[in-house]
Amino acid sequence: MRDLPNMRITQLLGIDFPIIQAPMVGVSTPQLAAAVSNAGALGSIGIGASSPAQAEAMISETRKLTDRAFNVNLFCHRPARLDPVREQQWLEHLRPLFAEFDAEPPAGLREIYRSFVDDPKTLEVLLDTRPDVVSFHFGLPKQDWINSLKARGIRLVATATSLDEARQIASAGLDAIVAQGAEAGGHRGVFDPSQDTLIGTFALVRSLAQQSKLPIIAAGGIMDGMGIRAAMQLGAAGAQLGTAFILCPESAANPAYRAAMKSPRVESTAISSAISGRPARGLVNRLFTDVGSSGAPELPDYPIAYDAAKALHAVALAKGCEDFAVQWAGQGAPLAREMPAADLITTLAKEMAAQD
Repeated sequence: MRDLPNMRITQLLGIDFPIIQAPMVGVSTPQLAAAVSNAGALGSIGIGASSPAQAEAMISETRKLTDRAFNVNLFCHRPARLDPVREQQWLEHLRPLFAEFDAEPPAGLREIYRSFVDDPKTLEVLLDTRPDVVSFHFGLPKQDWINSLKARGIRLVATATSLDEARQIASAGLDAIVAQGAEAGGHRGVFDPSQDTLIGTFALVRSLAQQSKLPIIAAGGIMDGMGIRAAMQLGAAGAQLGTAFILCPESAANPAYRAAMKSPRVESTAISSAISGRPARGLVNRLFTDVGSSGAPELPDYPIAYDAAKALHAVALAKGCEDFAVQWAGQGAPLAREMPAADLITTLAKEMAAQD
């Protein structure tokens, strides 16, 4: 078989198997990432919601647990614009939901974490700690930041949900593209949510494989070795799986999240922007059915809107209600398996090999 660029992902990322554990903020942990990397795949930690000090601590903890390559993921969304009028209108929209739990909405909303594009201190952390792989979600940082990271020998990857985004990634000089289909759980990596074309994983992978010279990593709805193999037959170099790892004991998923993942609720996922301010797929609950109801006012910017959803969940949880918990999951959720991360990697590799 010809030595296409899409066949060299293991060498590029320093892994044994063409499998990446998705960097799920709130679910991924240093323990999960290290277990995946130690098993021969690429573990990931997400630091998009972390301060520079927290990010450095997570990288350090992961490095103590593995001497293999792992991925550090960052959010590159457009920095939020505070709009007190819009934010108050949103809080008033949510007031009846807070009232169900005898609570008032917060007085105001905050930008609960910064975009990497406006966070030079986190760039310094990456340049100092030099993780093997750094990946970007929601867009790209400044070109000189990209050049600085490359100069440290760091492999760079970014998420694309369309051909145009993939072209931007290639033009910026990155090493690989995560092709995220609409089936994927969690936040969509679309650069501009108003331009989201919701292309499915396999259609996107095949299109990018035909047009891009960079290795393509398929993401979205892939849960087993057969799915990985199918994506590779369409031209992917490998696959990134997220929902498949939620039930691993090393993940940070809480008991309610785990119970939901083993319930009939996994058969229904949906995409909503009303939870955080950007489109994301998860298990349907009242965050999907009530928060973004018809007649809702204009959303605050991401992640300011997320601050409201987290506050609503907190007051509901205090009353013993989990109906407003964020439980991100992709369309492949019914296929999730409960096993240690290392065992899952071994199982995925065996399933891939069985197709030969």
